[in-house]
Amino acid sequence: MKLIIATIKPFKLEEVREALTAIGVRGMMVTEIKGFGSQSGHTEIYRGAEYAVNFVPKIKLEIVVAGSMADQVVETITSTAQTGKIGDGKIFVLDVQQAVRVRTGETNADAL
Repeated sequence: MKLIIATIKPFKLEEVREALTAIGVRGMMVTEIKGFGSQSGHTEIYRGAEYAVNFVPKIKLEIVVAGSMADQVVETITSTAQTGKIGDGKIFVLDVQQAVRVRTGETNADAL
């Protein structure tokens, strides 16, 4: 099993969710986060005053899938979330040692 952690632009969330559902992803966790990468934030003007926005709003997706499906999920997120502009996000893939469904006690692949 693989844990895929992806950060994407907020306006891409629904499009990415639909694309992942279409390839058979049955669940994901979504968190609103703030962060920065090579953008290092930016400046904005509010009521005539300029101020620095050091952290940019992003969406973090956490998805656990069978190892055989991981490459397809990464490819789907990449192609759907990409705008070609700075700040499109990042994707990390980690190994998952164990999964347990709390309600039924099912483990590993059955818990997904």
